[in-house]
Amino acid sequence: MNKPICNRAFTGTALALAASAVLTACGGEDSSSSDAKAKAAPSMKAVAVRDPLVATFDGGLYVLDGESLKLAKTIELPGFNRLNPAGDDAHVVVSTDAGFRVLDVAEQTFTGVEYKGAKPGHVVQHAGKTVLFTDGTGEVNVFDPADLNGGKKPEGRTYTSAEPHHGVAIELTNGELLTTLGTEEKRTGALVLDKNNKEIKRNENCPGVHGEAAAKGEAIGIGCEDGLLIYKDGKFTKVDAPDDYGRIGNQRGSDTSPILLGDYKTDPEAELERPTRISLINTETAKLRLVDLGTSYSFRSLGRGPQGEALVLGTNGALHIIDPETGKVDKKIPVVGEWQEPLDWQQPRPTLFVRDNTAYVSEPGKRRLHAVDLGSGEKVTSVTLPKSTNELSGVVAGH
Repeated sequence: MNKPICNRAFTGTALALAASAVLTACGGEDSSSSDAKAKAAPSMKAVAVRDPLVATFDGGLYVLDGESLKLAKTIELPGFNRLNPAGDDAHVVVSTDAGFRVLDVAEQTFTGVEYKGAKPGHVVQHAGKTVLFTDGTGEVNVFDPADLNGGKKPEGRTYTSAEPHHGVAIELTNGELLTTLGTEEKRTGALVLDKNNKEIKRNENCPGVHGEAAAKGEAIGIGCEDGLLIYKDGKFTKVDAPDDYGRIGNQRGSDTSPILLGDYKTDPEAELERPTRISLINTETAKLRLVDLGTSYSFRSLGRGPQGEALVLGTNGALHIIDPETGKVDKKIPVVGEWQEPLDWQQPRPTLFVRDNTAYVSEPGKRRLHAVDLGSGEKVTSVTLPKSTNELSGVVAGH
């Protein structure tokens, strides 16, 4: 679970991204042509923001105030871009076609920190470290997000997978690095490295491995096409799905709960399966519970609340608050209109981002963004943005 972040105010400065931020958002373009495109819209004057949010739209990024949801800055950035917290209260990691870039939301500009490589993939924060996995190269980069201050690339740990693949990695408190095994054609499981990158554990009983989440007691779950693989206290444990094909590909964890929240799909032949069941995996008992919500959801629908609540944004427009211990839906909060997950995973759909006691939900069809107080269940703020947004994230202090 995310620890509370400092409620500090950030004041943006005038942007000069054309000279300082090299953002090759279209494969094959040279840096000079990308520089000309990746600049901030000059009409947007930077203003102070609290608890910043960042959203992508077709052609750029919005920086927003996390309390008022007011738009503070528009940054032009062509291509399909993705967002993740950098692990501190001042930066967000932006994935472009050229690699990972770091956005300073205090200055509302890109820093000089870049991790170049094709197909930048998962970004994971755990135990005060941020881990980047570049699918196109298999490279893993680990750094302390506190070292992002100053705009210089942090000194950190690196590891290169045996073969490039769509993977993920996480560094544990004791310095062990858990990272996935696979090739571009087939993913099979995970291995664990010691502080010196020497392999100490391996498990290849996790076909189609995808995604990770950490539970209470530093139990790490990684998804499989037939259940979930748990790594805890130096041991791997497989949790089998009740179906021959029971894919758990997206998970959310909380450091206050031993139970992981996951999606659950059972049709390997589907062009796009729209499941109505979610999975709750107890990392202490290695038991899996399925809960039918009566509504479908997408991979951007999962989150965790401050007390470990399991949160799922359904296509019925409601935010479902679930007790992970019992699987009971304690509350349904209407937030957006009914929607359907698009066939193309890169297309916009309502997206959930949770920070502390607030759930932020985008509504691309109406160009809306909402803030929901999880304690009261009230929709406290809503705004309409110039363009429909796609991904949504924000600053999240280390945990």
